[in-house]
Amino acid sequence: MILPFIVFCPIVAALAILCGAPARRTALWAAGFTLAATLLVYFEFDAGRRGFDFVVSYPISDAWRLNFTLGVDGLSLIMLLLTAIVTFAAIWFTGPIATHEHAFHACLLLIAGGALGAFASLDLFFFYAFHELALIPTFLLIGIWGTGNRHAAAWKITIYLATGSFILLLGLIMLYRSVPDGARSFDIRALQKAAALGMIPTDAQGTIFLVLLIGFGILVSLFPFHTWAPEAYASAPAPAAMLHAGVLKKFGLYGLLRVAIPLLPQGAQQWTTLLLVLLLGNIIYIGLVTIAQKRLDWMLGYSSVMHMGYIFLGIASGTLLGMNGAAVLIFAHGISIALLFGIAGEIRQRTGTLLLSDLGGLGKIMPRAGLAFGLAAFASIGLPGFANFAGEVMVLFGAFRNGAEPYRFHIFQIATVLALWGVVISAVYMLRAYRKVFMGAMPENWSGVTDLRRSLHVPIGLLVAVTLWFGFFPQSLVRIVSPTFKSYFTQKP
Repeated sequence: MILPFIVFCPIVAALAILCGAPARRTALWAAGFTLAATLLVYFEFDAGRRGFDFVVSYPISDAWRLNFTLGVDGLSLIMLLLTAIVTFAAIWFTGPIATHEHAFHACLLLIAGGALGAFASLDLFFFYAFHELALIPTFLLIGIWGTGNRHAAAWKITIYLATGSFILLLGLIMLYRSVPDGARSFDIRALQKAAALGMIPTDAQGTIFLVLLIGFGILVSLFPFHTWAPEAYASAPAPAAMLHAGVLKKFGLYGLLRVAIPLLPQGAQQWTTLLLVLLLGNIIYIGLVTIAQKRLDWMLGYSSVMHMGYIFLGIASGTLLGMNGAAVLIFAHGISIALLFGIAGEIRQRTGTLLLSDLGGLGKIMPRAGLAFGLAAFASIGLPGFANFAGEVMVLFGAFRNGAEPYRFHIFQIATVLALWGVVISAVYMLRAYRKVFMGAMPENWSGVTDLRRSLHVPIGLLVAVTLWFGFFPQSLVRIVSPTFKSYFTQKP
């Protein structure tokens, strides 16, 4: 029963807040209980097992073979852990809300509950439905409590993600109907068995995989479907940007690893070249666009889009090492980008601007913010000692190893060499932003700016400790997620 508690604790707390419960206190307690329960699952999980653990199932419809089923394996467990950590940090980062405070905290909790439900669901219907639940409060947070051109940003993200969700729904329906009637099911475990027995026709896999790739790709901001993300994150309140960039955007990557790759392996191979070209667009083109940004929030938004390219590279590699690296990088990027957006929100709250040309010298009066932002920036760049470095190294080695041929470069080796330039690009834009914000001469009008409040030591310390721990001990994640991916390579059709 612990998984239903993890999924529904934030949702029930959100409803309680809407009914009049103290907003911030209730949200913090709900996030804390969810994190504690998720850590309990993490420490009790058998890292060597294949398949799903902590499974609970409640029948919904026998005619449709529909059940509300929750369970975790290594992949879904690290996604639950990421969601619980970022949710706790985002709610703690939330400062005073001028209007509709109860609705604001309820929206944050509903995003968390939707993400947790999507990652824990073993049924395609609820896998999709929980994600849609999380999208609705995202639009509200940007449109009501956002900054800048928030209404345009809210409409843009609504149109893009609604389109992606519709295409994804079509792909899931096509996948469901591709299985023979006797074996047809919404249960992901049943679909995995059907795929292992060769029940999903090879000639249909290419079309289905392409539809799923487009649907999931829009949700992840795969090039060229990326333009919604930077504007949305720049306009969103900092806690909302932390949750969406750190957690909810990873749903598309999780969906590819959970559904598309294991169920449609031949289809994935057909579109490998296309995926490599698109992910290089994320890494190289978006990386160069990131360098050109003149606002900190837009720079962070584009950097988040850029780093999705490395995760796609690990997924496309088709190797155990590459997929393990993709999973580690999903987790690591979620932690580092959440901290970056949290600090950026605090700077905007104190200065009223995130224009790089207007900032400077804040390290003199905001040393705690400078230290936290610097650590998060180093993690984002992929400095050794942080979890991002471990994930990127595994992705790059896993991709380079794919299709290796003597005395000549294969397409994966070419893509890997080009992707390496993204490391240089990310160092350029991140260190440039740090210099412009925290170093140099300080404008006189910032002399009254105060540093981060001491209570923020808790979420900052949590996020920094997590990325350092899994940076020094990445095997803590790899040993959990590796059995899941090993099963992908041992299924016999």
